[in-house]
Amino acid sequence: MNGTLLEAADGAVADGDAPFEAWMDSRCARVEQALRACLPAATTAPGRLHEAMAYATLGGGKRVRPLLAYGAGELVGAPRAAVDAVACAVELIHAYSLVHDDLPCMDDDVLRRGRPTVHVAYGEATAMLVGDALQALAFQALAGAARSIDDPARIGTMVERLAHAAGSLGMAGGQAIDLESVGAMLTRPELERMHRMKTGAMLRASVMLGVLCGPPSSPAGLESLERYAASIGLAFQVVDDVLDVASDTATLGKTAGKDSEQNKPTYVSVLGLEGARRHAAELLGTAHAALEGFGPAARRLRELADLIVARTT
Repeated sequence: MNGTLLEAADGAVADGDAPFEAWMDSRCARVEQALRACLPAATTAPGRLHEAMAYATLGGGKRVRPLLAYGAGELVGAPRAAVDAVACAVELIHAYSLVHDDLPCMDDDVLRRGRPTVHVAYGEATAMLVGDALQALAFQALAGAARSIDDPARIGTMVERLAHAAGSLGMAGGQAIDLESVGAMLTRPELERMHRMKTGAMLRASVMLGVLCGPPSSPAGLESLERYAASIGLAFQVVDDVLDVASDTATLGKTAGKDSEQNKPTYVSVLGLEGARRHAAELLGTAHAALEGFGPAARRLRELADLIVARTT
């Protein structure tokens, strides 16, 4: 995997020499198009539910999870169509989780991506159904990878990986621990365990599902990519905790200061603001070190790690 251009299995060339911003814009446009094709039309009954699903999913967000899937898929020369399916699946899971996180019974938030949350715009019952439907649609989207990957066992592994990352041993379980920890003092290992589940699991899955779209990788290569994915998955949450304190609502597009207001344990409450920033930088260093063996081919994953730690929203 040398050089800056990778030939994808479907004949498309991964534009490794393009500036990072142009690469991101291209991949975000690609997943946006794929999501539009995947979501049921608002003209199809039940129209209000389908309209709300599109409201929750389209036209906003950083698309970090799809970008990680594209970066990893291009690293291993995966078919673009297969990575499109993975990119849709991980973003749909993410969108569902945001809808449910914002509900009054969870974080009770009224602002997401700079506009009213789904339960504010469509009502709580519809918001609950939106999350349920988006989660189901994610697995339907992932099944589309089978059209480009003629390997039933690998497709089964991908489904298992996504389900594990989203379930009680991953994102949902991390959210449960988060809710149980309000007002509690967590140790640093306890906090890390919660966030590796709540946020890190889906970010790790995004990378590894992208890798699984391509030809089999060596055990050493997979171990390095797992280490990269675990590091950036945790770094994302550390930066989130910093931004909740150091940024404002207008910049974030969601309510700033909610964690401290709700007395939630965070990396800032455990390590202090500067300590949390240092920890994010340490995790970034670990992520870069994990990619050393891949050379220039891992450029996009390096750039995405930098983006995750340097972001302001």
